[in-house]
Amino acid sequence: MKKRKVLLIVLLIVASFPLFAQIVRPVSWTVSQKAVGNGEIELGLKASIQPGWHLYSTKLPEGGPVKTTFTFTPDSGRYKVIGEVSSVTKPTREHDQIFNMDLEFYSNEAIFSQRIKVLTYQPFELKGTIEYQTCNNETCTLDEHDFSFKIDGSGEVSANVKMAGLPKDQDNQHHGLWWFLVFSFVAGLAAILTPCVFPMIPMTVSFFMNRNKSKLQARIQALVYGGSIILIYTLIGTLVALTLGADFANWISTHWLPNILFFIVFVVFAFSFFGAFEIVLPGSWGNRADQFADKGGIGGAFFMALTLVLVSFSCTGPIVGAILVESAGGMVIKPIVGMLGFSLAFALPFTLFALFPQWLTNLPKSGGWLNSVKVVLGFVELALGLKFLSIADQTYHWRILDREIYIAFWIVIFTMMGFYLLGKMKFAHDSETKHITVPRLMMALITFTFVVYLIPGMFGAPLKAISGYLPPMTSHDFDLHKIIRDEVKLVDHTLGAAVLSKSSSALCEKPKFSEFLELPHGLEGFFDFEQGLACARAQNKPVFIDFTGHGCVNCREMEANVWSDPRVLERLKNDFVIIALYVDDKTALPQSEWITSTYDQKVKKTIGKKFADFQISRFGVNAQPYYVLLDPDQNLLTIPTARDLNPDHFIEFLDKGLSEFKARQSTK
Repeated sequence: MKKRKVLLIVLLIVASFPLFAQIVRPVSWTVSQKAVGNGEIELGLKASIQPGWHLYSTKLPEGGPVKTTFTFTPDSGRYKVIGEVSSVTKPTREHDQIFNMDLEFYSNEAIFSQRIKVLTYQPFELKGTIEYQTCNNETCTLDEHDFSFKIDGSGEVSANVKMAGLPKDQDNQHHGLWWFLVFSFVAGLAAILTPCVFPMIPMTVSFFMNRNKSKLQARIQALVYGGSIILIYTLIGTLVALTLGADFANWISTHWLPNILFFIVFVVFAFSFFGAFEIVLPGSWGNRADQFADKGGIGGAFFMALTLVLVSFSCTGPIVGAILVESAGGMVIKPIVGMLGFSLAFALPFTLFALFPQWLTNLPKSGGWLNSVKVVLGFVELALGLKFLSIADQTYHWRILDREIYIAFWIVIFTMMGFYLLGKMKFAHDSETKHITVPRLMMALITFTFVVYLIPGMFGAPLKAISGYLPPMTSHDFDLHKIIRDEVKLVDHTLGAAVLSKSSSALCEKPKFSEFLELPHGLEGFFDFEQGLACARAQNKPVFIDFTGHGCVNCREMEANVWSDPRVLERLKNDFVIIALYVDDKTALPQSEWITSTYDQKVKKTIGKKFADFQISRFGVNAQPYYVLLDPDQNLLTIPTARDLNPDHFIEFLDKGLSEFKARQSTK
């Protein structure tokens, strides 16, 4: 019985062999890629043709064979096909006996190319189909082949199959992950120097130096503390990206609730450094921490790590947010690697201070030196805590902490700090000081010098060195420079000069949201993308998009140090239509302007959420500042750029986009 079954199967296979033999595919396809600059990519499609067969070209007369046709799946929001498919391989033209006419065809191999313009920096897949006919001296076949390319977040293309001749780096995902890990590690080191993170270091020292424990317990707590930072960023951060969406980083760094809480935390720690009270954990958290403290203090160390992550997120949000976009876009391994690298560097100094709090406690204590350090750090905490209150104030337009009020607070705080260093002020835990040491005198000198530097800021001086820490110049009520500039404009207008006054704006119409939003340095522009784009089309100018935010430290630095350059101002004022899109503004939109996100399918009801979604869905980025140059048809003019405090680099970016715009205009 078994022999009969085996024999039957063999007979069926032999009988069906002619059917398989009829499936003839004399052409196999491979794909390749090459970046050509300015966001354009050249796709290559190579046909390998079996001997004796030939593939017909893309241009054939009517009544002949089927020509080779390439169809790309339409996706106007992500890429644009430039021109038609071109033949790299020169076809042969001969008389075809089967169709009895002169035709063009390829033998052995044929290479075709197609240029595309990448319109987004969010990863996506480009798909298409090739329809073609091949013949030999006896028969012809019709066939089609589906192809696809994967375009990554940098706008480069990699084929969905492995190809000979590709650089190994492009075909090695692990290599890219290693570089991403290094980049994230460097970003973590840079994040330590932000105004939200650096002041947390003395808080860490204070927490661990005031615990009576053995060296073994101290080291265990320190390792738990550092490990908790890494765990929270790597695990919880990635889970947030997968569940709450990429704009969660924007919420926690700009919403009034977390920022007010962060401000209160800084004030509380400042008062603690002043000696008003000792910090204890609130409510049930404190009880839980005490329970863990009996077993080594693990709960207290974890709580400190969680506090650090939450408070510092206001400044690390843009960095972490860029990583979260990767995971929200479906890439899971890369954001985990990125968050791991970031948190390793971020946890390093805090863990070292937790391991070695004796770096402070072992220093000389004569004259209450250690308490003086804590008091000075308390002044610094109080000054930097205002940044969080300012973010909420700017985002919600409360106007309770405008720039001059903010600077006034800093002048008073650092003046009091200078008097304290000179021994003119004392706190309860300070010991008697008979004389001023040289280090205290030098610190007092630096402090009072800083106060003198701050004073012109009350009258509108840009204070470029600390511009990222201050509210924007647009919130300054008494700006002496602006008053003088407006007076000069008024005189020029009165005398008939060719300088436009405020009332004779070169804009197409009054910008939406201009009642509470304003560009720096007297520039004019729009705060709504569609309105600005319509004006760019009417004036036939390129678009300069500034993705910014009220709480964006780096945005203020760029405006104060780069935009203020006369060469930059001239180009922005004359050559571009400026569109500033605030991604953190909480102003509600009318229902007619609500949008449903194509990225996370959520309804966006505020100015900030609408344009944050636009930045993510269109460009795959949610970090600010982010500068994009488009033509009136919304095509990229050059690769977008971000924070770079070198004005020459920014001018090069603007000139490159303007040159590309003029080149496209000349070809129309």
